[in-house]
Amino acid sequence: MKVAVYSLYYPEKTSECFDELIGVLQKNKVDIHIEAKFYEQLVSEVKKTKTIQTFSELDESFDLLISVGGDGTILRAITFVRDFSIPIVGINTGRLGFLATIQTNKIETAIEHILHGHYKISERTLLRVETYPKNDALAETNFALNEIAVSRKNTTSMITVETHLNDEYLTSYWADGLIASTPTGSTGYSLSCGGPVITPDANSFVLTPIAPHNLNARPLVIPDDTTIQLRVDGRENQYLMSLDSRIVTLSNATVITIKKANFKIKMVELLNESFIDTLRQKMLWGEDKRN
Repeated sequence: MKVAVYSLYYPEKTSECFDELIGVLQKNKVDIHIEAKFYEQLVSEVKKTKTIQTFSELDESFDLLISVGGDGTILRAITFVRDFSIPIVGINTGRLGFLATIQTNKIETAIEHILHGHYKISERTLLRVETYPKNDALAETNFALNEIAVSRKNTTSMITVETHLNDEYLTSYWADGLIASTPTGSTGYSLSCGGPVITPDANSFVLTPIAPHNLNARPLVIPDDTTIQLRVDGRENQYLMSLDSRIVTLSNATVITIKKANFKIKMVELLNESFIDTLRQKMLWGEDKRN
């Protein structure tokens, strides 16, 4: 089995989890490839293992990608996975883990189950964006797993976000910004702005205004086959657009078109896991006290 390992940071907790993970993979004679930039900053005995390789890009030959970190690490990992249909395993060294669900005290057991095929796949819908005029920064990574959001830049003044759905005018939000969220992203930025929680298998997107001045502006759930078109205006000539954790600057003349991506991300779940169970543990009663 050919496995990619990805992480962003290397604090003590991540270091311990990473070393334990590599030990489990080596015991199971896995072909291990560590992301090159992460490998460079490693201070670990792992570097003495000559059989471990590195990667800067992935391809369809990989069987799994294991992310060590939090949900934000997985959001960055998908830029490597792209449309290769490589299942992603998330080891959670952060706080909330709606995507990274394997806890640090269960690494060996969970990875053993996964390597032996005892898991299920949760397919997650993504958003993709196009701009007119085109933006070079979006040439290769114009997709997002959680959300695509527009927000003000270099000003305390609100912006106006003129919004069309399937070429039909909806409204002009007067706000700090607007979030277009997937079901996966409904537990992220959208939720903190008052949006609803949507189960991952729902065929829906959510439009959630950020601190709207319009008193009647509310989050709106729409079918995921809807084409969303945005035009932004404000006192500044530029504004920000974020795709999960990636940010680009756009001019007010830019027209943004958001649609469902033509591929999905495969998240690995253990057989005894479910979104409802994670929701109950993480949101309704705080962190899981059983871990």
